[in-house]
Amino acid sequence: MKNNAHSRPRAPARHLPILAVLAASAALLAAGCGALPDKPSRATLYDFGPNLAAAAPASTNASALPPISLPEIDASMRLEGTQLLYRLGYADANELHPYGQARWSLAPAQLLHQRLRDALAMRRTVLGPEETATIARTEGRVPDTLRVSLDEFSHYFESPAKSVGLVRLRATLIRSGSGGDRVLAQRGFAVQRPAPSPDAAGGVKGLAAASDAAVAELVAWVDQVR
Repeated sequence: MKNNAHSRPRAPARHLPILAVLAASAALLAAGCGALPDKPSRATLYDFGPNLAAAAPASTNASALPPISLPEIDASMRLEGTQLLYRLGYADANELHPYGQARWSLAPAQLLHQRLRDALAMRRTVLGPEETATIARTEGRVPDTLRVSLDEFSHYFESPAKSVGLVRLRATLIRSGSGGDRVLAQRGFAVQRPAPSPDAAGGVKGLAAASDAAVAELVAWVDQVR
């Protein structure tokens, strides 16, 4: 019996450190489960809100106004994305900052294009590039083209407590003819509206109001020129 007792296999000594490491790792994993970071929260998406004016009946004189071609709005590379941008004018007005958890649903130029198209359509027929090309091909004429570029679209802080939505546009009205294109008129628009709060939500409201005001000024200018 004594010899049988001494003949029982024993765990090799070299395995003991491995077992200890595995046990410690399991303990650390169990303790750390509660400390795992939450999933990153999604950015809040913003737009200009419902365009109630577009639901109103078009003007009775809309058919009397000549049609206009409206291509997509051009924008700088920084404004091609959906980031909501702000400037600290009291610190360094040359630097653009993005809000971390706020985004536009579309690029600002696309949101502005929708607003401008709706506003023009209340008064006249608005044509896209394909429709304009069709008229040129079938009727041999080209409607005047309104080209717009977006130069500034930011939540501008004059001070930590005071800020505005700032929009700057440049519009060019072009007429095409047998001799080529010529510029009928060109004008810049700079509009700002107060932001009700010094955060992303306040900046959105200020920018939406400034955009609608800029669109109204632009449409009135087009009506006056043409």
